[in-house]
Amino acid sequence: MESRYSRREAIRLGLGVAALGVPRRSISALKNEPAINKEEANRMTELSEINKYGEELEKMLMLRTSPIAVKMLEKEGDIPKEAIRPKKDRGYHLAQCQAFALSRREGTTVAMLKEDHWCPTAVMAYGHVKRPDDINKWSHPYDCFEVGKYIGIVTAPLKSATFQPDVVIIYAKPAQLRGLLLSMKVEDVPEVSSHNFPPSCAWAVVNPMKTGRYWMVMPDPGEYQRALTEEGDMMFAVPRVKLQKMMAGLKQNEHGAFSYRDHHMFMLPDFPQPDFYKEMFKSWGLDTK
Repeated sequence: MESRYSRREAIRLGLGVAALGVPRRSISALKNEPAINKEEANRMTELSEINKYGEELEKMLMLRTSPIAVKMLEKEGDIPKEAIRPKKDRGYHLAQCQAFALSRREGTTVAMLKEDHWCPTAVMAYGHVKRPDDINKWSHPYDCFEVGKYIGIVTAPLKSATFQPDVVIIYAKPAQLRGLLLSMKVEDVPEVSSHNFPPSCAWAVVNPMKTGRYWMVMPDPGEYQRALTEEGDMMFAVPRVKLQKMMAGLKQNEHGAFSYRDHHMFMLPDFPQPDFYKEMFKSWGLDTK
């Protein structure tokens, strides 16, 4: 068997541990590869950090499915090479909620262009067609992107996405979301909005991108009927500009009083009070023991 890289060679080439399994004859080819420019290196570093966020969210919130990286596509050249296009590659159509499900459950990167859709809401919300004037007669109101601005949308698990997301969508139980929300600073609370009516594929993508705010969204009937979303799940959409700050707060409070992993149920009279409880009770003349 031909020899492999030595650890010294791998370190010298900057290839890391994975390179130890590459045949030695590949060294010269790798040396001749064009150097990654600074901008590309920074992009890869940022993407690596974003992928790490996906793993950390799953662990800290004990999520059952992967958070989704969502990116709006301006041209076909933006479509990741690993993405499947439902109509072109598999000969069928999907609703957007089903594409979300494929990404978060099966780890599939899915690119949805106009011809891939099987539900009219996303086609209108993402600006692929002009919304009919009479739509409010049969649909709940929702915002849309400018017609023609985007040709499609791509989704993938956050932990393995090869693109920078515009929005990250987390599917979680209320208790898991509580742990996430309570890790935020008090001054960030006004940045969280919510919406409880359809269509969730619009409210979880269009509004976070347009407003730069967090959005907690009630999954609509299509999510349950077509995409098999579990009863009790909520959708929490995070614009990319807020992702780093949200993760910093979550990590800081990973083992805090309100963390999901460490927040256990108990029914105990006269339970131990935090110090600030005691101070407030004393100021009111109430018992603290």
